[in-house]
Parts: sequence; structure tokens; C-alpha cells
Amino acid sequence: MYWILATLTAFFIKGLCGFANTLVFTSILSFGIVNANISPVELLIGYPSNLILVWKKRASLHPRIFFLPMLFVLAGSIPGAFILKYINANIVKIIFGIVVIGIGIQMWFQQKGAKNEETFSPKKVSPLFTVIVGLSAGLLSGLFGVGALLAVYMTSVCEDNDAFKANISAVFAVESTFRICLYSALGLIRFETIRQAILLIPLMLLGLFLGLKSSDLMDEKLIRKIVILLLILSGIVLVAKSI
Repeated sequence: MYWILATLTAFFIKGLCGFANTLVFTSILSFGIVNANISPVELLIGYPSNLILVWKKRASLHPRIFFLPMLFVLAGSIPGAFILKYINANIVKIIFGIVVIGIGIQMWFQQKGAKNEETFSPKKVSPLFTVIVGLSAGLLSGLFGVGALLAVYMTSVCEDNDAFKANISAVFAVESTFRICLYSALGLIRFETIRQAILLIPLMLLGLFLGLKSSDLMDEKLIRKIVILLLILSGIVLVAKSI
């Protein structure tokens, strides 16, 4: 029941917002499942969901948005995966969690104080910002599969919710391909992991479909608020699990 509830809920959120499925999936399963058995399964069932979102929102896909973050996320994933295998990562979790909470709170108040009614306000970002956030997001993804920092970057450069979903999913798709190979080489993905993922894929598709349909009916400003709240929640969960 934990696996069923986690998969349906996590990928409903994925369809609705474009990210945070790992946060929801891991949070629900951590009540009864060992964490080491969660991340590889979520990686495998999340992989096709990213491909589906990229295809569905392909009209909003722009290489100028996703290409550089994708390169830096890949670079950060390598040390992240090795830290996951060989090092106690609690301190890293706490630091990243606090950073994500702070960014989420700042984004919330920035939106509340904004004069205009735009849900997304794309602006030029510095190359240094792209490098720092990209590498940090890659490290965080390699460690825990969490895309919170990448979501922060995408909200800064995307014009609307469709562009956000398309471009963040493109980065996730490429990064997940790389991480599946890396996890397999490090022995983190086993036959039992693959079997479990195959059983859960129909539930993932159902949750994703319901989330996408719901997002088509919801106001973009509400979805934007949900994205920011999930960023803050993801930081709180990272910190709480590490103390």
C-alpha cells in the first residue's frame, strides 16, 4: 500500500508541477521502507515520466534554456553518486535543505509583493548563477534525486508553466539516463529494483495523466504557488531527515 500511495501521489504532483515527485515519493515511503531501496526505484519509474512531459510540452522546449544547466547537472551528478555510496551525506542534506528553504521563502514574498500579475517573470541570469545552481543541482540530484535547485533556476528563465515543465523535464531526462548508468555501475540498481519499477509503472502513468489533466484546468498563479510551497517543503524534509 505504501508503494501504491507513494507512486500515485508523487506522479500526480509531477504532472501538476513538473517536479517534486522524488520529494513526495521518498517522504511517503520513508515511513515504512528503508531509504536505500527507495531512490533507485524512483529513478527508474521517474525516467519515462520525464520523457512523456518533454514530448507533450515539446512546443515549449528551448535548448537555450535547458542546455547549459543540463551540462552542469551532469557534472555535479558524478560526485553526488559517489558521496551517496561512500560518504555520510547528512551534513550536505542539511546545507542544501536550508538553502532551498531560504530561496523558496524569498520567492514566495517576491511573488506576493510583485506589482504585475505574471506568474512567471523570466529574466537574464548571470553565467555564474547558471554554473553554481547547475553544479549544486547536479550534486543534489546525484545524492538524492531531488530537483529543487534546478526548479529555482527554471522559474527564473521560463516564461510559463509549459516551458517550465518541458525544459526541467529535458534536464531530468538526460540526467536520469546518466544516473541510471552510473548507479548500475556502482551496484545501486539490482534485478529486484528493476522488477519493482516495472510493477509500479502503470501507477506512475495513471498519476501523471491525472496531474496533467488537473494542471490544464488550474490557474497558473495557483500552480506557481504550489511549486514554491513544494520547494520550501523539500528543504524542510531534507533538513528534518538529517537531524
